[in-house]
Amino acid sequence: HVQLVESGGGSVQAGGSLRLSCAASGYSVSTGCMAWFRQKSGKEREGVATFVGFGTAFSADSVKGRFTISKDNTKNTLYLQMNSLKPEDTAMYYCAADRFCTGGYNYWGQGTQVTVS
Repeated sequence: HVQLVESGGGSVQAGGSLRLSCAASGYSVSTGCMAWFRQKSGKEREGVATFVGFGTAFSADSVKGRFTISKDNTKNTLYLQMNSLKPEDTAMYYCAADRFCTGGYNYWGQGTQVTVS
């Protein structure tokens, strides 16, 4: 049974930082693709950052230079370090896993809310 549990969200002022964590069980973060998505109120879900296989990371243009995706294989946890936060980063953030990197994310966490004022 795969479970992804996000934590680390909260309320922060513009310019501040947060680090999101996604603890995985029943799934190894060292395999496949893992990603962070976000969904703003009334908007469709969008990809934020993706970790492919052993070490290739991609970020959306809107967060490049501010957000960094990383993972700790020993803790089986995915992270999203978010710096220089802006009000437009306010959203529910989800982590997701795609075991075979097909683009279809099979497993999702419950989400963690980030609010930037």
